[in-house]
Amino acid sequence: MHGVSAIGPAELLERPHVRQVAGDHRGGFYRPRPECREGGEADGVTLEAYRWNNLPAGNAVRTLSMVILLPFMLINLAIWMRPTGAGSDPVIKALCRLLALTLTAMYVLSIVGIALDVIAWKCMSSPECLAGRSWLSWLGGRPAGLRLAVLALAPVAAIALVWGITARPALPPHVPRSADPLTSAHRLTAVGRWDTEPLVGRLRSIHVAAAFATLDLSLLGARAAQGRSIVTVALAAVGVLLLTACAVLLCTPPRSAPTERRLDRLVGVLRTIALGLTALVWIYVLTSSAPWPERNGLPGYDLTVVGLFIGQMMLLVVLGVALFWHRDRQPDVAFSLGLGALAASVAAISLALTFSAELVYRVADILNRDAPTAEASITSPPRACVWAILGFSLAVLVTLAAAGVKALASRPGRIRAASAIVARDFPDAPADATPRLRQVCKTIARARFTEKLVPLAVFYACLAGIGIAAVTLGLMPTPPDELIQRYVGLPAGFVNFSIGAGSYLIAALFLGLIIGGIFAYRTPGFRRYVGVLWDLGTFWPRAAHPFAPPCYAERALPELTCRITHLVDSGNAVVLTGHSHGSVLLAATVLQLPPRVTDRIALLTHGSPLRRLYARLFPAYLNDEVIREIAERVDWRWVNLWRDTDPIGGRVLPPQQPGAFDRTPPVDRRLRDPADITAAPGDIFPPPIRGHSPCEADRVFDEAVRDLAERLL
Repeated sequence: MHGVSAIGPAELLERPHVRQVAGDHRGGFYRPRPECREGGEADGVTLEAYRWNNLPAGNAVRTLSMVILLPFMLINLAIWMRPTGAGSDPVIKALCRLLALTLTAMYVLSIVGIALDVIAWKCMSSPECLAGRSWLSWLGGRPAGLRLAVLALAPVAAIALVWGITARPALPPHVPRSADPLTSAHRLTAVGRWDTEPLVGRLRSIHVAAAFATLDLSLLGARAAQGRSIVTVALAAVGVLLLTACAVLLCTPPRSAPTERRLDRLVGVLRTIALGLTALVWIYVLTSSAPWPERNGLPGYDLTVVGLFIGQMMLLVVLGVALFWHRDRQPDVAFSLGLGALAASVAAISLALTFSAELVYRVADILNRDAPTAEASITSPPRACVWAILGFSLAVLVTLAAAGVKALASRPGRIRAASAIVARDFPDAPADATPRLRQVCKTIARARFTEKLVPLAVFYACLAGIGIAAVTLGLMPTPPDELIQRYVGLPAGFVNFSIGAGSYLIAALFLGLIIGGIFAYRTPGFRRYVGVLWDLGTFWPRAAHPFAPPCYAERALPELTCRITHLVDSGNAVVLTGHSHGSVLLAATVLQLPPRVTDRIALLTHGSPLRRLYARLFPAYLNDEVIREIAERVDWRWVNLWRDTDPIGGRVLPPQQPGAFDRTPPVDRRLRDPADITAAPGDIFPPPIRGHSPCEADRVFDEAVRDLAERLL
């Protein structure tokens, strides 16, 4: 099992000629061709590899869609980051799903802001904005209702886009889920076993209904500028009831099969009503003949946007209180360990907010013909968008400054620890190897900074939360530059420059995500650092937001379980080896295998983030107790290889409690990295620093395989 990489099956098996023995083009099992001299069978041993990197990967179009869905992926991660206590599950699940619903509303409102507010309402009512733009001028001078009805097709298309690209099951319909009873009581066992498509389908219907209801209320808010007629109030009341019903359904999960069937019918009816309401509202706005009072800005839009942000802030506060109350209070557990759900939620909302604000801001800037947006009155963006850009920029800059301070403050301690490791590994290093020793020491010190990232993420979440709260200042009539100059003392010109710079920073971030996503699946070295974040996010099933990228573990784990069971039932003993994220897939697979299979398997992991990352980020699903059960299920036939130079992988068992895991030989085996500090005879370069690279080429890896194979005999 490979880790985060873009290598092919031939490179994975280190054989030039391979053949696929199971699976398809996205994920499959490969063996060396038996007719080749370097085949994989010798002394009754067969080499087989599972290539899964195409499951979360895709072409450039799919990668672009994944970048758009990134905030949805983050909020989906939040629901899996909840603390260990089972009593917190219903509350935290409900809060995360409500926050996910607000992200859908924000997504729709961002398109409404561009299509209806900036273009249909502001630009198309201004001859200066329409001059020289034939693609817009054909609607110029038309009634406001016609312009809004035509441009309302843009939010409808945006809803259909995310609806279509995420409505894809992880497994083909003809592949059955495992009907065997759970072999472990731990929650990680359930990942990949149950069919989440019914849940995702219900969530999808609820979010589609909420998305169309948000669009309807935006149109009706503008239509109300003509006066509140009975039809307007009635349609708006139906839209509000739809949103309320969506929120209530998200907070009442089913507890039995009959309840699930009733919910499926109910959400189906809810979605149908929302689609019908949208058609009625569209016709109602289109046929409106009375003159519209075209003030500067779509009526009700700014108030709706700010109201949404206030609701998100209230939900975040309640989520923070719930996480703080249910956090693990053991003295040796870090305070930030139980706040991962809050950090992921704030990051999702902050990212969605800034992307939406930047999109509206950039379109307004283009329509202003590159004039300073703050000085333009024709298509200036809502002030809430300007405050969002300013708040995000400040949060990022302050977090980067805090990270720099943290890196400098912790550097002496990390250097001392690294120097002790280097001195122990290379006690007899020659004098001319000092530069190389210094390089190894710096690499180890950098790798040890990983443990500092979780507190920094929580710190950013706090700053981003303040930035989201600052968006409510968009309701004030005073522009941001004048308000900050009046109460803070910064010059208005500097504030406008900061807003413009923040806008370009967000645009560069969005462009970088797109380029990084495309290159991550085509360049192995680049994917090793970028793809790990994406593979971590798409490992977990969609339980909060249905428009998040599909979970590849829903296919990989049943496929692995089926293949390993088949190999054992065929009379084989199996040594499972997994690098990096492949070790996580294998750990979850071992928990799903029945005892008759686990009695004939052994486990070898290297560069594993099981304890170093997953136990910190997902304490309710992976902790020392779960890792202990994995070891016990394979009768402690488990070897984990790790290096001090690895910033991702590490130990899987706690070194400070040897008595709790008293087994011989030990599970964790540390590898010296590099293998030597000086060049070997006949070479002018010393051995490379391997870091997070796979360990297959190391002699210790071969020894571990032989050791585990002997224990299986």
